[in-house]
Amino acid sequence: MDRKTIDLDQGWDYMQKGITKLKRILEGLPESPFSSEEYMMLYTTIYNMCTQKPPHDYSQQLYDKYKQAFEEYISSMVLPSLSEKHDEYMLRELVKRWANHKVMVRWLSRFFHYLDRYFIARRSLPALNEVGLTCFREQVYDALKNKAKDAIIALAEECLKKERDRVSHYLHSSSEPKLVEKVQHELLVVYATELLEKEQSGCRALLREDKVEDLSRMYRLYHKIPKGLEPVANVFKQHITAEGTVLVQQAEDAATNQGGSSGAVQEQVNLATSLLWNLLKLFEISKIDFVVWSQALKEAFEIFCNKAVGGSSSSELLATFCDNILKKGGNEKLSDEAIEETLEKVVKLLAYISDKDLFAEFYRKKLARRLLFDRSANDDHERSILTKLKQQCGGQFTSKMEGMVTDLTLARENQTSFEEYLSNNQNAHPGIDLSVTVLTTGFWPSYKSSDLNLPSEMVKCVEVFKGFYETKTKHRKLTWIYSLGQCNINGKFEQKNIELIVSTYQAATLLLFNTSDRLSYSEIMTQLNLTHDDLIPLPPVDERKKIVEDVDKDRRYAIDAALVRIMKSRKVLGHQQLVSECVEQLSRMFKPDIKAIKKRMEDLITRDYLERDKENPNMFRYLA
Repeated sequence: MDRKTIDLDQGWDYMQKGITKLKRILEGLPESPFSSEEYMMLYTTIYNMCTQKPPHDYSQQLYDKYKQAFEEYISSMVLPSLSEKHDEYMLRELVKRWANHKVMVRWLSRFFHYLDRYFIARRSLPALNEVGLTCFREQVYDALKNKAKDAIIALAEECLKKERDRVSHYLHSSSEPKLVEKVQHELLVVYATELLEKEQSGCRALLREDKVEDLSRMYRLYHKIPKGLEPVANVFKQHITAEGTVLVQQAEDAATNQGGSSGAVQEQVNLATSLLWNLLKLFEISKIDFVVWSQALKEAFEIFCNKAVGGSSSSELLATFCDNILKKGGNEKLSDEAIEETLEKVVKLLAYISDKDLFAEFYRKKLARRLLFDRSANDDHERSILTKLKQQCGGQFTSKMEGMVTDLTLARENQTSFEEYLSNNQNAHPGIDLSVTVLTTGFWPSYKSSDLNLPSEMVKCVEVFKGFYETKTKHRKLTWIYSLGQCNINGKFEQKNIELIVSTYQAATLLLFNTSDRLSYSEIMTQLNLTHDDLIPLPPVDERKKIVEDVDKDRRYAIDAALVRIMKSRKVLGHQQLVSECVEQLSRMFKPDIKAIKKRMEDLITRDYLERDKENPNMFRYLA
């Protein structure tokens, strides 16, 4: 006997009555529990509607209506009840609604169970249980997660405050430390890993999204717990290391893809300074005691800031970055305020560079070029960064650089005096315009001098300036560095005259052709009294190598001085302690190699500054 066909509206009306009864039960309204007969009738109704012959198989429609039942209940009952509550009461309501929702999913999944067994399996659709839980996540959780998170975090602080208030009202004051410690343990210590490392709301997420208020709260809560900030600092360190390592890898990739292009590498230096700046600003705004996490910040930045990129050390990259900012044409798009802020970022970043002495030497070389060849964009910016470097690294770090800038100021004054001297001594005038920059040997990088055979016009210039300089001082000797000179020459050619701006060597070479139509390379070297090395500029790779060698030489002197200084005050000291104190003294400028220190100790022994104890070879005595 054929069973009676149930149409969709008729069947769903019956199901709605069961769903309405379930809702009333969940809302706590007067309602009797489901009997076994009611449960079977609801289940059977779904079964019959899904097993009817087409077109009366309503499996798909019932699957859709199953989801709609949740959506309609959430929009009509759940969300309104949550929106009218706040803080702790909202959280309590959310917990209650989530518990009710799970009950509703369990019951409706039973009523519609036949869909799970056949229809859903054949169509590879999400299961009934998954559909029900997804509705709550998408309509309730996603809408309230930020509000709930803020309420939960605030409630952690509120709980502690209430416990302290209860102590003051009901208990002896001596109970407060023990009670608060217990509450902190249960609320914070037990869940520390989950709270700090959760992907969407942990410490990394707060740092990534600049959540200042939440970071401040995290600090306030955990700094009261013994060693409570250590795991926070660890997450902080991991976050910065990961961010910085990405920057370094991007720079390395860019350098490789662009054949060592410095532009891409410099951009990553800019990003690294910005990362540091943002973190410093973040802690300043959030009122966090930065000293607590400064070690974590230092260790993280030192990990990635000291990695070489594209064959260049971080010290060289940072010096080049400064050069690009300070030279003419390098900062046209930046305002004076932006340049000052960038320079401040660079100096802050330098604190995490191990080889500060190497940075100083690269910076000094580039500063010399800017000053001597008139490539510096702004004197105020040059002095500003030196002031910042002096505050960060000390007066000894910038003394030579400050001397260079001062030399240029004095040189301009000296040039004015020279021009006055010429105007008062017409017979001494060399016949051509001459500008001389007098430098103090100790301030500037070492430059190779040569016995260039100057053309007669230039010889007269040199003699005239010597005469002037002797009127100013009798105690200083002038050494002429022709490789740094520049000449303006008028070239008279058949078609037109051309003004040439060339180096002193080039000018001397060109003037040879006033008396000769053709000269060989060897003839030019002979007539000018120059070697091949004088005529060929030093390639950048060789120059970099020379800078590193010069710094290594200075480091040997610095290690010697530190060892003697320590031993002079301590008189007798063990090997390990002497090495440790030496490393500590020198670490402000560079990270000394332990092998290099041991080698310098042996050298000081041979020079009779130190001696080993005869009974204990690991003990040293000061002799000098």
